[in-house]
Amino acid sequence: MRGNLEAALRRTTWRLIPLMFLLYVVAYLDRVNVGFAQLQMKQSLHLSDAVYGFGAGLFFLTYFIFEVPSNLLLHRFGPRRWMARIMITWGVLSAAMMFVRGEASFYALRLALGIAEAGFFPGMILYLTYWFPPRERAAATARFMTAIGLSQVVGGPVSGAILDGLNGRCGLEGWQWLFLLEGLPSVVLGFVVFVLLPDRPGDVRWLSQAEKAAIAEALRAAPVDDPQEHRHTLRDAFADGRVWLLSAVYFGLAMGLYGLSLWVPQILKDVTGGSALKVGLLSAIPYGIAAVAMVAWSQHTDRTGAYRRNFSIATGVAAVALGGAALLIDAGPTVTLVTLSLGITALFSSFGPFWALPSAFLRGTAAAAGIAVINSCGNLGGFASPWLVGVVKKHTGSFRGGILVIAGALLVAALLVALGTRRGRDACPRTRPGDLD
Repeated sequence: MRGNLEAALRRTTWRLIPLMFLLYVVAYLDRVNVGFAQLQMKQSLHLSDAVYGFGAGLFFLTYFIFEVPSNLLLHRFGPRRWMARIMITWGVLSAAMMFVRGEASFYALRLALGIAEAGFFPGMILYLTYWFPPRERAAATARFMTAIGLSQVVGGPVSGAILDGLNGRCGLEGWQWLFLLEGLPSVVLGFVVFVLLPDRPGDVRWLSQAEKAAIAEALRAAPVDDPQEHRHTLRDAFADGRVWLLSAVYFGLAMGLYGLSLWVPQILKDVTGGSALKVGLLSAIPYGIAAVAMVAWSQHTDRTGAYRRNFSIATGVAAVALGGAALLIDAGPTVTLVTLSLGITALFSSFGPFWALPSAFLRGTAAAAGIAVINSCGNLGGFASPWLVGVVKKHTGSFRGGILVIAGALLVAALLVALGTRRGRDACPRTRPGDLD
């Protein structure tokens, strides 16, 4: 049975993760390319830092409202159809950002984009629970989520080249070309998903019956402290305090992820004074390092089972590094790039261990709802941090205060998991006995 399981997981990884990876590259790029577009768009449309930060964050308000319903619909109708719908609608709306003419249209399209994309990321996390047992889930999640880093590695230079190279072509500014050219691939991939993405292991021909049975048995036999803890219903998800604790933790992670993703281009522009292409090339460095580190750290975490401890270590290091980046922001571009790289690398390394936690005590409808609740509530941090960074920048003329706020949020997230675990198992789920040994 073990041999069948290993073969099945190996084949599943090669069949699913590359496609999921590509989808998330495009999804994340569409979500944060406004960070590069602002290098031209703010001046062209006369938008202040505060207006940009608020508008960039508005995406997460509608994302929050519609995410749980979207994930429940995915669980009901199947990933293939629902993911195809999500990708096509968000691609169209992302490309439509080229028509922004001022504050009102900027706000409206960011809100609409949040509605369209709601459910994509938690849907992918839920989808992994259909295929991978808990001991393989952190590494599978990390492989999928390295798309965040790659989207910045590829997207930074490409976005910079579009801004500099196509500005003024056919009567369009560079930021308009950016939204158009980076939005259309999502529409194409939506049709690819509808054709290629299988819903469940039982639907595919590339697994033998023995391999399908091995996956099913591994999922049923997922180890926990108490088998009675597994929750299955929608009510169970909302009634479990651990769901809300993890939502608060993810709020801190989202503050770090999106506060940095949406402002790093401008931070690097300010400290280097370089062109959009130079900024794009420099921004690729921290995310390239982070993409490699998060897979290695998640594989180590799966081997040791220390999900909480390794999450708290990574998040704590991210908080310290970003605190250093804030305090040393006037020390020159090299220091800024090194400290930001360390902070981003540590932050990314926390995601694999984190997303292994909720599926340890939730299944079925409760898993669909619980993962969506955690992601949607947590992603409100994606609204808070870009806006706060913009407001602080507007009033102080520096990014120091905003980065310190992000560092503080990450420190709180690390402590919530570490101290919550010490209070007892009701504070946070244990994946298996000895996971903190």
